[in-house]
Amino acid sequence: MVYVRQSTVQQVGRHQESTRLQYGLVERARNLGWAPQRVLVIDDDLGKSGATAEGRPGFQRLVAEVSLAHVGIVLGIDMSRLARSNRDWHQLLEVCAMFGTLLGDLDGVYDPQDYNDRLLLGLKGTISEAELHLLKQRMLSGRNAKAQRGELGMRVPMGYLRRPSGEVIKDPDEQAQATIQLIFDEFERQLTLNGVLRYLVRHNIQLPYRIHEGSQKGELEWRRPNRTTLSHLLRNPIYAGAYVFGRRPSNRLGQQPGRPATGRRVAKPDEWQVVLQDRLPADITWERFQGILRQLEANMTQNQGVVRNGPSLLSGLITCGRCGLRMAATYTNSGRELRYSCNRMAVDYGEDPCQSLAGAALDGLVGTLVLQALEPAALELSLKVAEDLEAERQQLHRHWAQRLERAGYAVNRAFRQYNAVEPENRLVARTLERQWEEALGAEEVLKREQARFLAEQPAPLSAQEREAIRRLASDIPALWSAPGTTPGERQAIIRQLVERVVVRVQGKTEKVDVQVHWIGGYGTQTTLIRPVARLEQLSYYHELLARVAALHTQGLDGPAIARTLNAEAWRPAKRRDTFNSVMVRSLLARLGLGSRVGARVEVQRVPQEWTIPELAHTLAIPQPTLYSWLRKGQFKARRDTRSHMGIWLIWADQAEIARLRSLRAGTPA
Repeated sequence: MVYVRQSTVQQVGRHQESTRLQYGLVERARNLGWAPQRVLVIDDDLGKSGATAEGRPGFQRLVAEVSLAHVGIVLGIDMSRLARSNRDWHQLLEVCAMFGTLLGDLDGVYDPQDYNDRLLLGLKGTISEAELHLLKQRMLSGRNAKAQRGELGMRVPMGYLRRPSGEVIKDPDEQAQATIQLIFDEFERQLTLNGVLRYLVRHNIQLPYRIHEGSQKGELEWRRPNRTTLSHLLRNPIYAGAYVFGRRPSNRLGQQPGRPATGRRVAKPDEWQVVLQDRLPADITWERFQGILRQLEANMTQNQGVVRNGPSLLSGLITCGRCGLRMAATYTNSGRELRYSCNRMAVDYGEDPCQSLAGAALDGLVGTLVLQALEPAALELSLKVAEDLEAERQQLHRHWAQRLERAGYAVNRAFRQYNAVEPENRLVARTLERQWEEALGAEEVLKREQARFLAEQPAPLSAQEREAIRRLASDIPALWSAPGTTPGERQAIIRQLVERVVVRVQGKTEKVDVQVHWIGGYGTQTTLIRPVARLEQLSYYHELLARVAALHTQGLDGPAIARTLNAEAWRPAKRRDTFNSVMVRSLLARLGLGSRVGARVEVQRVPQEWTIPELAHTLAIPQPTLYSWLRKGQFKARRDTRSHMGIWLIWADQAEIARLRSLRAGTPA
């Protein structure tokens, strides 16, 4: 067997003398006494590295044939051609010694069964493996030295070109440069990758690609934007004018068994091997690039997370004051009720949930603190809003002008080509005429799209509109609660000021300790009074019972006690602001000073009035559903306070009953 191998395809094409020398070993085998028909050449591994036996079918076939005792001698130009790995090399030696197969190279013929030959072959294999290591180390050292000087070539991103001399320049196409700048500007407005992507898609803005290979190499092509491309663009330090090496180093420690060729990871900026600032033409400053990286990092879920679409203002910002973990925002009642809960220990370790509280009160408290912090900056905010709106419009207008200019150039070019051809050459003239018509059609479509865009855009801001913006911004609470202000925009405002909010419920009471940590290191400590479900949860429950008992001792009845409690600023549980006689009777019953049942009073009804149990039976729906509709004002109802606990009476004629049935079914009446 004659084994022929070259390490790379480039060596096969450029070092043909080595390949011819290896094929010449066939004559060596004949000189050693083998007949021509008994000489087998294995050249399946041309262009493949000998660092491992994996992916080398020729070497695997060689070992298999030796194991079947079909081979008398294996010839190679040197032992490094057979294997550069001691594991593969010694396995081959063991098999050859077992089946009496000789090994030969340009220096001689060896018998693996002979100890001296075996020792010499082992030494040659060790030198071969060490040689591979030394060659690799020299190449890596040369690459690192070149990278330290900023001269190691790498593919440049969109918006840049590399000249034949190696110099990196900005793309000479003005629209390509403007599109790249637009992406960075829009990210600073949107603050999220998805926001930039939606903006580009909404305005039909495509990204400039330079084709790197093929017959159209170097041509500019426009493609639709995608999330991966935008992520790579915003994280690429070349746009900040920096030459960086080592952004994606090999992760040797993280490789999986059996997969030695894998293991790339994305290094953090402080782990980059080479960072040379101000070496390339820049679109943004280095400080601005670092701010973009921080924002992208903050948008990840393990940090604050991105701005959500739900009504929660503090999603991703709330931290549990008991366990230190983040609290989750959950929604009930079809998304209308918000609650912050800390259930991580319960989910992971089966412990009891830490704490939870209604979100509306906490959002309102933090929103008020944020509005107070924004009041001194009202004028600056108003001016910035006007400037940003005008700058965004001008940027979009420039983009459309560049697209039209490109389309006009394509039309003129097609016309010149058509005009230059001889009229008799109809074969070429017809093709050029069709290309001219296609260019005219594309220009017309682009003009219609621009007209549609201009029709959808508002007119430039007038002096009156600018003054209106200033007046609105001067009243920050009105702007905050305006119908056009979305929850996502309120979240974005809060995230510019608040780093995190730490909450700790005092036991199971209505009091919540709130710590607002502002960006910049300042903090605000306050206490929130939250709604609770039961009177027993009130921190002043025992004092309330004592006060009710004292008022009862003074001879006051239920309504009089309720009026006194309200005048003294006592507050009940849940979301009620005042006490009534029914609540007072309940408190007296707990103290053993009155009856929870009380004297029954006959209910006085008007025609077509129903109690909740009666109407629930007639409609065949649960009573809690009617109570829910009652709270939402779905029907006319009144409360008879003379009866026990105040019975609700609902007015419903036949038409109203039909409407309620259709409401239950989810269809309009």
